[in-house]
Amino acid sequence: MSILKKHYHHGDLTKSLLESASLIIKEQGAESLSMRKLADTVGVSRTAPYHHFKDKNALLCALAEQGFYEQEKILNSLIKQNHTAEECFKKYVHAYLEYALLHSETYDLMYGRAIWKAGNPSPSLKAASKQTFKIWIDWVEELQQHKVLPSNNTPLRIGQTTWASLHGLARLFIDGIYLDQADLSEMIEQMIKNLRQESSTST
Repeated sequence: MSILKKHYHHGDLTKSLLESASLIIKEQGAESLSMRKLADTVGVSRTAPYHHFKDKNALLCALAEQGFYEQEKILNSLIKQNHTAEECFKKYVHAYLEYALLHSETYDLMYGRAIWKAGNPSPSLKAASKQTFKIWIDWVEELQQHKVLPSNNTPLRIGQTTWASLHGLARLFIDGIYLDQADLSEMIEQMIKNLRQESSTST
């Protein structure tokens, strides 16, 4: 049985394509990814990927969508653990930055202009990003109730600006403006203190 038939038989070709595409962009960057290179890497015919993704943009959207679901999974997992609201928030900040740095190319697709401004985000990608953001905003409201985050504005505004802090710090390290991991740890802790200080002064 050929590799192609084996993949189709087990129904995991889409998964294999996404895993290989993720590895390619992690090692070589999104600009180096092509449908031909992906097919060769997986070991299928060069037309096979087109049965699952109509073009490279669709493939990149699928990778970004997968990233949002991974972020959502991280958040949901922390919320379910037996931590105080403050401990949970601190752990999420660290987990968010860790994910962004370990999967920087995917993170770029999730929040960068390659898809959202210069590309064509798919309906399922839009839905995934909105769902992840809604879960985040709902949690921010809970954090406000527990006095972990400021309550002097709506959950939406506090959620947007808190996320902006996380995203900004992630970008500083992804873009190479800061490289020392010791700096990252100290900056994370200071950012958490700043956000917590805003909360304490708003009550």
